[in-house]
Amino acid sequence: MYPEERQQAIASLVMAKGRASVTELAAAYDVTTETVRRDLAVLDKAGIVRRVHGGAVPVRALHLVEPGVGERDVTRSEYKDAIAAAAAEFFPLSGATVLLDAGTTTMRIAAHLPTDRELVVVTNSVPIAARLATMPTVSLQLLGGRVRGVTQAAVGEQTLRVLDTLRVDIAFIGTNAISVRHGLSTPDSDEAAVKRAMVRAANYVVVAADSSKVGREDFVSFAPITSVDTLITDPEISATDRSALTDQGIEIVCAGDQL
Repeated sequence: MYPEERQQAIASLVMAKGRASVTELAAAYDVTTETVRRDLAVLDKAGIVRRVHGGAVPVRALHLVEPGVGERDVTRSEYKDAIAAAAAEFFPLSGATVLLDAGTTTMRIAAHLPTDRELVVVTNSVPIAARLATMPTVSLQLLGGRVRGVTQAAVGEQTLRVLDTLRVDIAFIGTNAISVRHGLSTPDSDEAAVKRAMVRAANYVVVAADSSKVGREDFVSFAPITSVDTLITDPEISATDRSALTDQGIEIVCAGDQL
């Protein structure tokens, strides 16, 4: 295979999978990791892929434009459903406090909230609050603030002031990207500030993110990788990414093996 052919194949693979590591590309095309890094440098310079620590992501993976809730809700929906079902196993006993971040996966987690125990649930998500408001076993606290239309989440100083006074047993956090080097990240700085405060407020942090977000890095980091206790994702997470995260002491739960 000529270098140009290999580079085209690498670009197609990265675009299709959403990310690829240097080691898996070297194995796939039977070349050295140094050759792969040179290929990625060429593709990065051409604006086709973006090099990140340990591999590459599509250029579109590092931008500031967020898809809306409707678009995100139908993306990888089967895996998100499986992740939410697995997250239900982490709900604490009656009398505990739970924080639910805004997002399409955490919205699915809210649908699995158990009805056999009383829980205090805090959220900044308008859709999650609407879903839980009528549940008799839930003491709901909706965080106030400016609501971002694109995520339907409350953000801003008012939201942060309340979060800074809270301590919860467990937080279910969504993220646009997760990597060892950049931690948890998202495109919007206001959203990042709220997520950062949520992570600080929790005794135990569960991140719910499908594998397309693993190994990616977005604009604003809101928490170091060491702040994550458990990552619930899907079986498409690469062996390299899984190993890198478990080396940081993170429990990895892969949901949806049957999909």
